[in-house]
Amino acid sequence: MSGSDRDEAELDAFDYRLPSAAIAQVPCEPRSAARLLVAPGIAGDAPSHHTVAELPLLLAPNDVLVLNETRVLPARLRLTKRTGGAAEVLLLEQTANAGEWLALVKPARRLPAGTELLAGDRPVVLDGDDAGAGRRLFTLLADDLHSIGGQIPFPPYIRDATGIDPERYQTVYARRPGSVAAPTAGLHLTTAVLDACRSRRIEIATVELVVGLDTFRPLTAPTLAEHVMHTERYQVPAATLAACDRAREAGGRVVAVGTTTVRALEAAAHTGALEGRTDLFIRPGFEFRLIDVLLTNFHQPRSTLLVLLAAFYGPGWRDLYETALAAGYRFLSFGDAMLVPRVPSMT
Repeated sequence: MSGSDRDEAELDAFDYRLPSAAIAQVPCEPRSAARLLVAPGIAGDAPSHHTVAELPLLLAPNDVLVLNETRVLPARLRLTKRTGGAAEVLLLEQTANAGEWLALVKPARRLPAGTELLAGDRPVVLDGDDAGAGRRLFTLLADDLHSIGGQIPFPPYIRDATGIDPERYQTVYARRPGSVAAPTAGLHLTTAVLDACRSRRIEIATVELVVGLDTFRPLTAPTLAEHVMHTERYQVPAATLAACDRAREAGGRVVAVGTTTVRALEAAAHTGALEGRTDLFIRPGFEFRLIDVLLTNFHQPRSTLLVLLAAFYGPGWRDLYETALAAGYRFLSFGDAMLVPRVPSMT
């Protein structure tokens, strides 16, 4: 087998056939009615079918449930040039300079540096220099995104988002705006589900990881080792690490809601830094130091999120995905979820 064939085989290990009909186009109502596929080792020796409303009964007293409380920005701006041409700006992250943002823009070739973009007849964005990786630097000439018609950036595979309440792409516990994509596993949770967890002596703790598009970017490098993760800002309160320690000492488990929560907690555990920026790419062979159980949605083929799941649960992820597809589970951001235990790595 040639080197390129070996590389392709490595990436094929994270591929599967995802029918378009399985991609959820609208969120489940109510949130907690989303289906939950529970892997062996959580509630028995075989996969079992539940709903997210049952999550409190699937966890145990002394577990700690950790949430990513980031909030999604209204980061998609549909603007015009002074010449009348349309432009779309997707703000990715604010830089250290006041008013300056990293962003993606369409059509990039027709927007030279210094182009002024308008909302109506009001100048709101000034196009800046190239920042690499398809990004541009923009100066926002407005006080807030809502005032210039900023919209929630629903995922591109949502064919028609016109009837979707933007709040359904926010978790019920979302706090500080900063992300351009939702921590989607948390979209299923409700105040009632969280209160039921607390009533069973399951502690609730939080982290923040500001979700960027690179979290969802497909694998394009020839090998996993060559894939570059751009950095994302995270913060893990000392109280959250203390809650994880208490759970472990009491025989409980650390349950992460979503892959972004995993990355925040494991970044802190591996570096000792409770806040900062992380480019952590979790792939098979990774040593998990904190997470015992993962609540997560079903991810796109050849995505870094699927690689993380494979690192956490092992090759058995494929059997679970096949079970879910056969049983009509809904996939991706507005889809259903799965609950899986960590399987020790054999590498």
